[in-house]
Amino acid sequence: MTFPIGGIPPVGVGAVTGVAGSTRGTTATEATDGFAAVLASTFDALQAKQSVTSDLAVQAATGDLKDVHDYMIASAESGVATEMVVTIKNQAVAAFNEIMRMQI
Repeated sequence: MTFPIGGIPPVGVGAVTGVAGSTRGTTATEATDGFAAVLASTFDALQAKQSVTSDLAVQAATGDLKDVHDYMIASAESGVATEMVVTIKNQAVAAFNEIMRMQI
């Protein structure tokens, strides 16, 4: 028996204007606004996942949780999302540091 596995939803990097083969010209402000919007939505999604996990943990502790699998899945998703956000933050800081070391 096989179970279909759904695809991983996109992070939203393609939503940044002026990236990945965009045909129209963009200004630095448009690209920054796009990146800031993607970053803000990513943090909002992470906070929502952590909130759901927290609510399910409270339900598990009080005995109100019907299916433990829901909590385990939410916990794993929250952990992976947190790791992704931390990795993106670390790469952004590394890129900033590299730019600051460039000679003018």
